[in-house]
Amino acid sequence: MSEATALSATALLIAVAFSCSTAERWLRRRRPHDAAWTVAMICFALGAAPFFLATKTGWTPWLFRFFYLFGGVLTVPILALGTVYLLVERRWANRLALAVALLSSFSAGVVLTAPLRMALVADRLNEGREVFGILPRFLAAAGSGLGASVVIVGAGVSAVRLLRAGPRRAPAAEAGRRPSLESGSRLAGANALIAVGTLLISAKRPFVALSGSDEVGFAFALAFGLAVIFSGFLVASGPARHYAPGFERAAANSS
Repeated sequence: MSEATALSATALLIAVAFSCSTAERWLRRRRPHDAAWTVAMICFALGAAPFFLATKTGWTPWLFRFFYLFGGVLTVPILALGTVYLLVERRWANRLALAVALLSSFSAGVVLTAPLRMALVADRLNEGREVFGILPRFLAAAGSGLGASVVIVGAGVSAVRLLRAGPRRAPAAEAGRRPSLESGSRLAGANALIAVGTLLISAKRPFVALSGSDEVGFAFALAFGLAVIFSGFLVASGPARHYAPGFERAAANSS
């Protein structure tokens, strides 16, 4: 098994575990940010799966299209939607969710039908700028860039607020359960992990330079970045299991 195959398989397994964790939280609490993160992690897994297959069998047009759509266009904006649900009023977040759904449908149509500018090289990671025209590349750049900015800025703002607030009493996760004390510094640390993980996935070039291979570097960035984000989710969840990863507004909305 090649390094790229092992790393892409690792990213796929982390994404599946992450989506199962957020899905369990959504089923238990029915909160929209959990639903958004679950869909985002499913998209991440659907992007990692064709990458994994391509490292074993070679790149084909349909493997690249699905990899580009789910990994490059859809995942980060939907992940950012979860952040928005925790930072703004739900009515505004619902409007944005509708816009994201419409844009995602349009993006899927574009990426799945756009003509390829060149024949794919089977044994290396092909670049979107080589394969696609301007519209699919614009959708990927806009979705990933804006989405990553929302996640990073939202995590940073929330971390600062939590550190300033210090330890405080958090609401109970379920009716009849006594509230427990949550550490602001621990939740702020979880915010930092989420922001760092998002940056690691976005900044793939250092990993490519270190590995000497586009496929290995990209797979390493995906696996490592997602592992850091997942660790932030687990840290923020804590023993009491009633905080969503990274943002204090979830606690406020539950009271």
